[in-house]
Amino acid sequence: MSRNMLNGAQVIVDYLIQEKVPQVFGLCGHGNIQFIDALYERSHDIKTISVHHESVAGFMADVYYRVSGRPTATFTSCGPGSANLPISLANAFLDSVPFLAVTGNVPTSQFNRGAFQEMYRHHQADFPSTVRTICKKVFQPTRGEMVPLAVRQAWKTMTTGRPGPVVLDVPFDVFMESAAEEAPNAIEWNANISSRCGADPEGVVKAVDMLLSAERPTFIVGQGVRYGGAAEELLRLAERLQIPVAASASGLGAIDCNHPLALGLVARAGHYQANHATRQADVLLAMGMRFDDRTSSSWIPGYSFTIPPTRLIHVDIDPEEIGRNYPVALGLMADVRTFLRQVHAELDRRGDLSKKLDARKKWLSQIDGYRKEWDKFVAPGFSDDTTPINPQRAALEIDKVLPENAILVSDIGVHHNWLLGFCKPRRPDSLIGSMGFGPMGFGVAGVMGAKFAAPDRPCVSVCGDGAFFMHANVLGTAVEYNLPVVWVVWNNYAYASIRGLQRGYLGGRELATDFHDPNTGERYNPDFAAMARSCGVEGVRVGRAGDLGEAIRKGIAANKPYLIDVDIAADINPVGAGVWELPGLGQSKAGIGTRYQPA
Repeated sequence: MSRNMLNGAQVIVDYLIQEKVPQVFGLCGHGNIQFIDALYERSHDIKTISVHHESVAGFMADVYYRVSGRPTATFTSCGPGSANLPISLANAFLDSVPFLAVTGNVPTSQFNRGAFQEMYRHHQADFPSTVRTICKKVFQPTRGEMVPLAVRQAWKTMTTGRPGPVVLDVPFDVFMESAAEEAPNAIEWNANISSRCGADPEGVVKAVDMLLSAERPTFIVGQGVRYGGAAEELLRLAERLQIPVAASASGLGAIDCNHPLALGLVARAGHYQANHATRQADVLLAMGMRFDDRTSSSWIPGYSFTIPPTRLIHVDIDPEEIGRNYPVALGLMADVRTFLRQVHAELDRRGDLSKKLDARKKWLSQIDGYRKEWDKFVAPGFSDDTTPINPQRAALEIDKVLPENAILVSDIGVHHNWLLGFCKPRRPDSLIGSMGFGPMGFGVAGVMGAKFAAPDRPCVSVCGDGAFFMHANVLGTAVEYNLPVVWVVWNNYAYASIRGLQRGYLGGRELATDFHDPNTGERYNPDFAAMARSCGVEGVRVGRAGDLGEAIRKGIAANKPYLIDVDIAADINPVGAGVWELPGLGQSKAGIGTRYQPA
């Protein structure tokens, strides 16, 4: 290699630095040692964070973006190293979160020879085939000179349009081969590209006409609003038109949940005022959301939505999502923030709208009535002081004690439903969870990515005992990098969300869903607090609801890694105004209200 030439690994690292990536997350292997060496050379410009499982690296990169709005990268080796990454890749892909996964592969000279850790039985160096369905695109340069083009195109693909992860799969020798005299100029190639496309102008006019003529207009928002930077425009429009705002699980927090126009969660376990408003709406404006089965009560009319007769306006940057599950009265492909600005401009053109808005008072008054019914329905759970702790009470205590600027990263499990139901996020990044793929470990590991993104903000993970036990290796990473994160282990001694399904749909035929001592039959789990202490992390155990808030307060104040093992009741499941169906097994019942039948 010429003295003035960069090798493939150096080109990739230089490009990441140009894109202002502050750190990369990953795990070493023989297939990526040259890439790690290139990181070593530039260690003053980019940090390298070593983890103890590759999926942890992906979860950290995922949540780093959700908090900071900036993509980062991961590095993994060939064979099992990169094969551990697809769970976090799929999670990011379904939640539209970008990160660049740099994966190592065997040398090109050994392609199709069955070299150590090569996947070759169907196609040479075939790792790309394992991830094509769970990322936006895979790039596999097979010569050094192909790397500059691959890295700049990978970055553009990842960040434009509907964001998502991209894989850059690099054979061992390509990391070392001469690639270019300099890396592509990131500013020249990608910095001036905008994907914030606007809606068809005629469609904007029609949307405004429909909203202004509606008697029961309602907004429902998803992740496209939260991570698309559209929260400010959303709030201004809701207040300007006096239209209430409901949220899917992905959109919760796009508007302060304490705002008078905030309805809360629409879902199978959704808030009554939210579900009952969206299913009665005559015009429903949905922005940046997918209408998945949990939000839509398994698409059974009358529980979350009644489309039609509700006229749906669906705005999304990905046209594939428009009309996927419901027919639209108006579908607009657009970046949500740009669309909202277009709506404001159209309203400015129309002048005084006060007379048109007088009719909204009746609709908002009805919704206030629904809210009071919901508050009365859930009130008993907030005062319950049993041991183990009532999960609704636990969610309340967590919400009460967290500072306004805290970041709560939820894992996957029944606790996630309780947090969505009874925490009230005040900003778009207050409550972060996985809404599409749902892998356990997302919150256990992701909270560390949140801390890298926001070192001055309290970062707390609420995670189930099952998920934490899967990914307890995070304790070592937190100690190694002195990350003052707090894990609240929601310890109910079971895979309780699935056990609830066995009880609800299978008549209580329970198997493989609870943890117990084989000798005594008593519930069993490791002592997670002691496990934490053995790793150098402060660990405490809490068994009373009244002590939970103080334990979290102390954990945040400690300014070091901290774990709280909380004894939570497993026999209470969240209920709401929606339903869920497992085809062939039956349909759950709404906990409050009945199926809405339009007149």
